Amino acid sequence: MPAKKPAKGKARTKTYTSSKTGKKRTVSYGQKGAKVKPGTSKGDSYCARSAGQMKKHPKAAKNPNSPLRLSRKRWKCAGTKSKK
Repeated sequence: MPAKKPAKGKARTKTYTSSKTGKKRTVSYGQKGAKVKPGTSKGDSYCARSAGQMKKHPKAAKNPNSPLRLSRKRWKCAGTKSKK
């Protein structure tokens, strides 16, 4: 099965099987055209900003397949810092 295209304005997709329903789900995440550079001051700024989103949205913070968690993984966030 070919990979699905990201939603409009999004950079990447991830397809996974839902543990609740057993159906395949596709999540689009990331800003299209943005350069992801972990370990830089830009990365630290993103991680600090998204750490606040994790506090504000605990449901998304718990779900490993949420766009928030997938983007933080791509930026290699550890707390409020971005690792190289």
